[in-house]
Amino acid sequence: MNKKTMALSLALVLTSAVCAQTEGGGISAAMLQQMEKTQQSAPASKAIFNALASNKIDNLAKNFANQGAIDTHFSTETPKQSIHDQKSSGRCWMFSGFNVLRANFARLHKDSIRVEYSQVYLSFYDQLEKANLMLQGVIDCADKPIDDQRVQFFFKNPLNDGGTFCGAADLAEKYGVVPMEAMPEPYSAENTSRMAELISSKLREFGLELRKMVAAKKSKRDIQARKTEMLGTVYHMLTVSLGNPVKEFTYAFKDKNGKTVGKPRKYTPKEFYDETVGHPLNGTFVMVMNDPRRPYWKTATPTTATTGSISTCPWRKLPNLPSPHSRTARRCTPATT
Repeated sequence: MNKKTMALSLALVLTSAVCAQTEGGGISAAMLQQMEKTQQSAPASKAIFNALASNKIDNLAKNFANQGAIDTHFSTETPKQSIHDQKSSGRCWMFSGFNVLRANFARLHKDSIRVEYSQVYLSFYDQLEKANLMLQGVIDCADKPIDDQRVQFFFKNPLNDGGTFCGAADLAEKYGVVPMEAMPEPYSAENTSRMAELISSKLREFGLELRKMVAAKKSKRDIQARKTEMLGTVYHMLTVSLGNPVKEFTYAFKDKNGKTVGKPRKYTPKEFYDETVGHPLNGTFVMVMNDPRRPYWKTATPTTATTGSISTCPWRKLPNLPSPHSRTARRCTPATT
C-alpha cells in the first residue's frame, strides 16, 4: 500500500467516525447501531439479566466459596460493649458520641453497670433544630438575592442527619438523654433518606414564604410566629416518622450480664443525663479541622454550616491543622474529665 492509499484510507476512517456523531457531540443513529451490535445475545447474558431483575447486585457479586470463618482474635481487647448499627442513616457522629458517654459511664462504675442510649431520641431534636437552623438562616439572609451562595446553601441542603461530636454535646446538654428501652429505633430512624426528602421539600416551600414575608416588610413578630407554626408542621412530620420524644420514663440499670441492679425509678431525660453523664460536655473536648484553603495553625470558623445543630449555640472557631496533626488530634479527642 503506497502513501497516497494509506492517507486516503485514514481520511475515510476519520470522516466516518466524525459523521457518526451529530453536530455538538450527540448520539447519532449510526453510533447507537454500533453500540447495539456490541451487545451479547448469549444465554449467559439472559441468565444474568433474570438474576439481576429480582436480586440485589451486591448479593449476586459475592463469592460464596470465599465466605469462610473469620478470625476474630485480637492481641489486645477493650472492655466489651454491645454493638449498635446506624444502618442507612448518617448518624455516625451520634453513635460514636454515645459510645464515648457509655464507655465513660461503664469505666466510672468499674464496668459493674452499663447503659445504652436511644439514638432516635436525640435524632428527633437534631432534625427539629436543623429545620429551625434552615428557616432562621433564610430569614437572616432574606435581603440577599436567591442566587447568593449562603442562600443557595440553605435551599440546597435544608436538612441532613450528618454532624459532629459538637452536635451530640449540644443536643444532649439541652434535651437530655434516654435509654434505648425508653425509645427504640423505628424504621425511619434507620432509613432516613425518604423522611429527609419530604421534610426538605416542605422546608424549601416554607423558606420561600418567609422570604416573601420579609420582602413585604412584615414585622419580626409576625415572621417569628409564622416560623413557629412551620416548625409545628415539621414537628408533626417527625412524630409520625420517629415517634413522640419521651418526657418521662421508668428505668432500672443492668449489669454487663443483663441482670437488673437496684430498683426502677422515674426519670426525665435531663435527670437521666445528670445521672449517667453528670457534667457539661462542652469544654471537655477539642474539635479540629483540616481545610487546605485556609492558613494552617490558626483558628477558623466554617463558612457554610455550624459545627453543631442548634442555631442558638455560637459558631465555633476550630484549629486548622495539617492532615497528620489533625489525625493525631482526632485520636486524642473528645477529651473527658
